[in-house]
Amino acid sequence: MSPSPSRSISALFAAVLVAGCGGNESRPPGEAAPLVVALGSSGAGAERLRAGELGAARSALESTLSADPDQLSALSDLGATYLLEGHAESARRLLDEVVARGTPREQQGALLDLGELYALEGYLDAASAYLETARAVDPARPEAWYALALLSDARGDAGAARVSLSTAMRLDESGAARAGLAYAYPEERTHLEAVIAELVGDRALAQARWRELSQGRFAPLQAAAERHLAGE
Repeated sequence: MSPSPSRSISALFAAVLVAGCGGNESRPPGEAAPLVVALGSSGAGAERLRAGELGAARSALESTLSADPDQLSALSDLGATYLLEGHAESARRLLDEVVARGTPREQQGALLDLGELYALEGYLDAASAYLETARAVDPARPEAWYALALLSDARGDAGAARVSLSTAMRLDESGAARAGLAYAYPEERTHLEAVIAELVGDRALAQARWRELSQGRFAPLQAAAERHLAGE
């Protein structure tokens, strides 16, 4: 007899908890192009994540999953905490589980975060494939469009970046989806603010953000900032 989904997820959760107890894995190299992190749940864990309180977020999400291992939105957000803490393999295992078992909404969030994970590792083609798959799950949700805009801009495709960002802004008129994103690095937020400011015609803010980004630690984002500052 095959194990129940709840039992399988409990076993996975326990294994990843053990794996995640070690030190951080190597942080990404300078050629990585970080994007954004999407969150799936709406409870205390997600709120702590958005506030950058990773330890408190992980504790809240682990408590939720201990009570109900089938809450895959919480499992996805726990994967995001591991991603943000630098435990890439632990994050990958949890996010893959959500892609395999989750609802379309849950799958989309996990696919987005897998795209972030591969972008952090410098595998931009793989990141693009995950983001495109996430977008296809539900093209009416803006989060994947934001991530695709940032990835296109980092790769020097200004036209594709503008199309994706324009779509994201149209789908997210209230800005609620953008406010719900989390960031592995400050450069991610700076990059998003820069492309949005440029799109809406706020040249002063855009220039300030591009200058800030040009001093960051990620070569693709530095190069993108320099292209924008040069008017390319």
